[in-house]
Amino acid sequence: MEAFQTIVLPIVFVATLTRSAFGFGDAMVGMPLLAMTIGLDTATPLVGLMGITASSAILIGHWRDVHVKSVWPLIVYTLIGIPIGILLLKGVYENVMKTVLALVIIIFSLYKLFKPKLFALANDRLACIFGLASGILGGAYNTNGPPVVIYGTLRRWDPEKFRATLQGYFFPTGALIAIGHCIGGLWTRPVLVNYAISLPVILVAIFLGGRINRRIPKARFDNYVYIFLVILGVCLLIST
Repeated sequence: MEAFQTIVLPIVFVATLTRSAFGFGDAMVGMPLLAMTIGLDTATPLVGLMGITASSAILIGHWRDVHVKSVWPLIVYTLIGIPIGILLLKGVYENVMKTVLALVIIIFSLYKLFKPKLFALANDRLACIFGLASGILGGAYNTNGPPVVIYGTLRRWDPEKFRATLQGYFFPTGALIAIGHCIGGLWTRPVLVNYAISLPVILVAIFLGGRINRRIPKARFDNYVYIFLVILGVCLLIST
């Protein structure tokens, strides 16, 4: 228990704080560290529960800002990818999955750091590709954020509604991923106990993250976060 309080709870706090402040990134921060400390089978469902807690709390105050028309196509195709990801989680060697997770983190973080000027998507026809990729990554690693964030960037979502719109996607898909984890037997007693212990920390992080979202210049803080994520991804890649 002491090790959990000194190692896992700080990770949970920082991951949830990131999600609350920027609308995404909790899995990118939490999954590498939690996978190295409590194992991937425990970290995946725990981060999933953290995510739906954060998204539901954010939506309570910002549900009017969600761009529903942009969200629903992604959700539909994510449904197809979720079971594929869960099967990968239960059937593939953990080191292989950690390697994939590390590469996703590094590539996505570098993309956000350098922010290349990519073409804009005029419609939602490619939502199937991004939604499917998000479902697979979400079911296996809880990292369904990167494809959706990149998609939102390509679709030129309104920056003021970006955070809320992401939660409009993350809440239903996160809930479905969590249900899939439960059906797949990943909701073990240690997972539920860890979540119950972490819940007060999660709620505090959500509150503080909301204050950060309103007060801190996001561009500067984002760069620090993504540099840190690149370092984490490299460390995770080396550890595998």
